[in-house]
Amino acid sequence: MTVVGVLHPGSMGAAVAAQASLNGAEVLWCPAGRSSATRERAQKYGFTAVSGLGELTARADVILSICPPAHAEDVAVEVSSHSFAGIYVDGNAISPASMARVHAIVGRTGVTVVDGSVIGSPPSASKTARLYLSGPADALTPVASLFERSAVHVRLLSGGIGRASALKLSYSSYQKASRVLAAVSYALARDYGVEEELLDIAQGRSTSYLAETAYIPKAAARSWRWGPEMREVAYALQEAGLPADLAEASASVMSRWDDLKDSPPNISQALERLHISQDSEPD
Repeated sequence: MTVVGVLHPGSMGAAVAAQASLNGAEVLWCPAGRSSATRERAQKYGFTAVSGLGELTARADVILSICPPAHAEDVAVEVSSHSFAGIYVDGNAISPASMARVHAIVGRTGVTVVDGSVIGSPPSASKTARLYLSGPADALTPVASLFERSAVHVRLLSGGIGRASALKLSYSSYQKASRVLAAVSYALARDYGVEEELLDIAQGRSTSYLAETAYIPKAAARSWRWGPEMREVAYALQEAGLPADLAEASASVMSRWDDLKDSPPNISQALERLHISQDSEPD
């Protein structure tokens, strides 16, 4: 039986670990200092309580760290202070640079570190989630095997540490920001009594903008007029007492494409322009 230790089992971490439990793994957790809600989750999923982190690291073959990203490095430090000889899976929504620091912290003790990212809702009988893994090839298979035929669908990425984290944040940068932007958009529409019309327009779409990569060059070529439009959006939001930060940021990003008006780029060129600093852009 594979023994899995789950650190700080929140709603996502506990649900992911539970899928490993359904596959036959024993899941350990540390009750010390945890909330009543966490205790209820652990009891619900049948996790085994241990006396402390020392016991968890001594017994676990695999440790899953799925916690708020602000705590990822602190958790890594805690684990590195104990004896652990298994596989450490950091499944937090952190940047590749942060993941490299976690790798350095935990890996210095000889622990095998795997970079992971969870995309989707907490897995259950009715919902699935994807777990992307990157890192040492010989460590990916045993981690993936924990979730065979479960609601956690594992995808292996080549390229080593940092790839899974980069994918997570690439997706989050759109998905999270778009949710917030939608709220701001509806707040403005409600102020003017046109929220139902805005919803009707939105419901006419059947795909995500994130799936329409062929439109990126068109957006770049139109930024010379879209940018000023977004600044007008910012003015409208400010007048309504709503946050204009996202609209202003969009206009700032579009300014990097201003000189492409008469020469529509291909996708690669459009994306490369986003890396160019404002100071180096042509007048």
